[in-house]
Amino acid sequence: MNDLVTLSEKEQGLKTIGHISYALHAIVAVAAVLPGAQASIVLLLIAFILDLVKKDEATGNWQQSHFAWRIRSVLWAGILYVVTLPLWLLLFFPGWIAWALISLWFLYRVVRGWVNLNSNTPMPQ
Repeated sequence: MNDLVTLSEKEQGLKTIGHISYALHAIVAVAAVLPGAQASIVLLLIAFILDLVKKDEATGNWQQSHFAWRIRSVLWAGILYVVTLPLWLLLFFPGWIAWALISLWFLYRVVRGWVNLNSNTPMPQ
């Protein structure tokens, strides 16, 4: 069943911000998973700051969950990267495995969120 959902101008603007943010997250996430491809962390910071600045506009809206989802994803990934940093200092291989798993988890969160945004579905809390 395909129900046509009409979004208000404000909701459509927030959805556009969501697409931009998810696209920037996706570029960074894919580059983190592919060997030799490195996107700048600046892209991630731009998306993160954009989400922080615009999140209040989504309060009380189904898109509020997307802003929270993206912000939590970046914060958790950052924490996990910092916590596993000593593995790089001890041995290369364990650090590489840990960061690959974190990157795959982050990519999963980006894809899942973007799919839900496309279908106008909120994210779980």
